Amino acid sequence: MSALCDTMSASLTSLAPVARAHVGLAGRGRVPRGSRLRPPAALALVGAGSCLLARSFVGGSLGVSTGTGRGSRLPALALVGAGSCLLARSFVGGSLGVSTGTGRGGQLARAFFGGSPSGRDTPIPEAPASDARHFLTGNPMYPPWPAGMEEAMFGMGCFWCSENLYMAKEGIYSSQVGYAGGESNNPSYQDVCTGMSGHNEVVRIVYDPKVITYGDLLKVFWERHDPTTKNQQGGDRGTQYRSGIYYYTEAQRQLAEATRDKYEAELETTKAAGGRKITTEIVPAPTFFYGEAYHQQYDAKPGSRRYCGLSPTGAKLPA
Repeated sequence: MSALCDTMSASLTSLAPVARAHVGLAGRGRVPRGSRLRPPAALALVGAGSCLLARSFVGGSLGVSTGTGRGSRLPALALVGAGSCLLARSFVGGSLGVSTGTGRGGQLARAFFGGSPSGRDTPIPEAPASDARHFLTGNPMYPPWPAGMEEAMFGMGCFWCSENLYMAKEGIYSSQVGYAGGESNNPSYQDVCTGMSGHNEVVRIVYDPKVITYGDLLKVFWERHDPTTKNQQGGDRGTQYRSGIYYYTEAQRQLAEATRDKYEAELETTKAAGGRKITTEIVPAPTFFYGEAYHQQYDAKPGSRRYCGLSPTGAKLPA
């Protein structure tokens, strides 16, 4: 058994980055294209290596939430004794109630692998190619933009969903999804899913203000997500789902704050948010780091998984 544990230790160590990604993605069913670790593989690994997992948490616990309380924990040995199939189901987002990065206790990935993502000096290899074109408009995904174009950046939950709200509108030249507002450069999706990089999932919009105004974009922003649930949209929970407006000009800042005040007054009048206050951060646009190519214009691509985690209040922005 000791030899088996040693063998599985080496195997799981080599798969740690991929496993981390799956823990972070399981809550939304978002598995990166080309990923090597599928649920059957996870089941096989955990089934064969439960002794390793127990050894890895000597004197402690797996940090697995059992759904019975905020601080609930399952001791590693008890969990293994109950059957490694249960742990395997939990690892791939099954029925044990294990947090997978999208719930209040979402530290499974962090507890399991530890450490904070440090980023990298160059763009992630999976970022769009330098000559990439927008799936819908056919326009470039990278600047320089044509004269007269302006940029806007929003965080409003899952970036698949937020980009989908804007990318097909008249006047949109290009749009990109990525990460902003964190503590490291060039993060990957796996880095962001740990919840420790501090980045937000954002959509950057390149638009023609003669056709669609910044005010038009803000109307969509306020009305199509819930700006009152801090670090959460629907079932998606974590700092990467926070509500944010990242302005490029003083005029954008002023309009963002003015519409925030109008929308908050409307929420108070209609009680659409149950008395909650707006938590949207309105700050200068941070550096934008491109997300992986498979995330770009995701909802427009054939075979995409139909998903929207946004949770609008139903209130309308007053004119």
